[in-house]
Amino acid sequence: MKILIFVFSIVIGGFTQASDFEYVGSNKCKTCHKKEAKGAQYVKWNESRHGNAFATLMSEAAVEIANKMELKTAPHESPECVGCHTTGYAKGGFEIKDAAFYAPAEDDKAGEKVAKRMENLKNVGCENCHGPGSEYKSKKVMQAIYDGTEKGDGYGMLTVSKETCLQCHNEKSPTFDKEKPFNFEENMAKIAHKIPIEAPTK
Repeated sequence: MKILIFVFSIVIGGFTQASDFEYVGSNKCKTCHKKEAKGAQYVKWNESRHGNAFATLMSEAAVEIANKMELKTAPHESPECVGCHTTGYAKGGFEIKDAAFYAPAEDDKAGEKVAKRMENLKNVGCENCHGPGSEYKSKKVMQAIYDGTEKGDGYGMLTVSKETCLQCHNEKSPTFDKEKPFNFEENMAKIAHKIPIEAPTK
């Protein structure tokens, strides 16, 4: 009986640990990842198609695709679309909200905070590839991971792989080109935003 309780505790503990990692939005990465000397990762992302993925759902082309798919709601309000145009959808991240959610009363500080977080989860953000950042976003933790004194996965950080990209760049996407399948190496080169070899710590 004690063994069963012990095993059950380990399993529950594992789930609890996983749920501790929350999506915080790409703006939380901006502070330390915008300067050229450190790689300007945020700037490169912000100018990329990933960084503007949500806006594409407002385009005429997106509406046309949604009509062909016979979606009942606009692209930016459809799970079929926002799942690959936002950060952490259906995983504790972005949620589809109405206009009222984004316009809380002036004295509603809590409402303003959650609305700002949700706004920052629009687009294909840093955390879609690197994992929810609530535990690794601090400079101290990031430096420790960079130095090799801590492992990123213990803080929710993921290793980017081809499988990471294929979650969205696959045949389920209405814009997937069967004649030209997703090329991981080629596309990674297009969005490269590596940390300089001798990244400054200050």
